[in-house]
Amino acid sequence: MERTTKLSADLGALLAKYSHVLTTAESCTGGGVATAITDIAGSSAWLDRAFVTYSNEAKIEMLGVQASTLAAYGAVSEPVVIEMVHGALKNSNATIGVSISGVAGPSGGSIEKPVGTVCFAFADNQSWQLVETMYFTGDRAQVRKKAVEHALTQLHQHLS
Repeated sequence: MERTTKLSADLGALLAKYSHVLTTAESCTGGGVATAITDIAGSSAWLDRAFVTYSNEAKIEMLGVQASTLAAYGAVSEPVVIEMVHGALKNSNATIGVSISGVAGPSGGSIEKPVGTVCFAFADNQSWQLVETMYFTGDRAQVRKKAVEHALTQLHQHLS
């Protein structure tokens, strides 16, 4: 079984066990986390909805990210992913969420945010929140795959 499929299946079992429902707010992964989850039969029991908010306008309109936050920090930043995950939770029936924004490449990187920089925020409807920035190597497909696997792994570890 492919690693992503196993992670998704195991995460689905944990979400079901603890009566959690997931929402995702994805930018650079383009719905990759939601795709991995929905590859598992029965996922409608633990996934409410997925937001693919690639543009800044989508982040603002769909998730309530503040234009001022985007202007101050850029889309690939911890303050933005925090607003993304909380917006996804607010605009869904989910109890736990993940948001992702990054520079998958091959262009778009900078000295401050090189290609492979990916910001994550995780939160639930209680008090848990985890925010982190990771740096992945590889081409665009590899960065995106590693970001999806990281998101699934972090959610799995939190629920384990």
